[in-house]
Amino acid sequence: MELLQTIFNWLLTPLSGALVHDISPLVAWHARLMMLAWSVLIPLGVLLARFYKVTPHQDFPAHLDNPFWWHGHRALQYSGIALALLAVFLILRLNSDFNIQNWHHIFGYTLLALGLLQVLGAQLRGTKGGPTDVAKGLPLRGDHFDMTRRRLIFERWHKGGGYAALALVVITTMLGLALADAARWMVLVIALWWLLLVVVFVILQKRGRAVETYVAIWGKPYRGKS
Repeated sequence: MELLQTIFNWLLTPLSGALVHDISPLVAWHARLMMLAWSVLIPLGVLLARFYKVTPHQDFPAHLDNPFWWHGHRALQYSGIALALLAVFLILRLNSDFNIQNWHHIFGYTLLALGLLQVLGAQLRGTKGGPTDVAKGLPLRGDHFDMTRRRLIFERWHKGGGYAALALVVITTMLGLALADAARWMVLVIALWWLLLVVVFVILQKRGRAVETYVAIWGKPYRGKS
């Protein structure tokens, strides 16, 4: 019993070893919103886009172009960026000074810029095209169906920028926890959550759940204009 009490007290103790963890409500809500945005919503949106273009019970390839991943990915990413902007607004109400020597500030604003560029870049992905658009009375030709230069640039930026942002999230989050002198249990829970995300990613990757967007939509890889 004494051992459990010791462990419990250790988990509740701030990282610095201080007896009290005291931060302002604005800082606390900034941290909570950022955590929900960058460590929960946005990573789940990435997993959805990578591994659920074809859902487990979908009759693939008889049933193509399943929009589940598309709507889910957009909803999660847009919600995450919206919460991140709200979190920045809250912290700016407390202190609007930017400290060039504070790595949490530097990485945090870099991360926000990456997120906003991802949203903007998604609007520049070009047209879709293909048989599914023809069925709607739209042209067959499209940036995605023809894999134009515009589409190739978009895909490289969107995927590369997205994974780079996730790596930066982990660093920025840990710096923020240190800056706020968070309780040790918070660091442990967040670390275990990210470990779980990595494990899920590896398992789904090994199971062959990562289907190329082109294949998921049209049932075959791109081989030039039809």
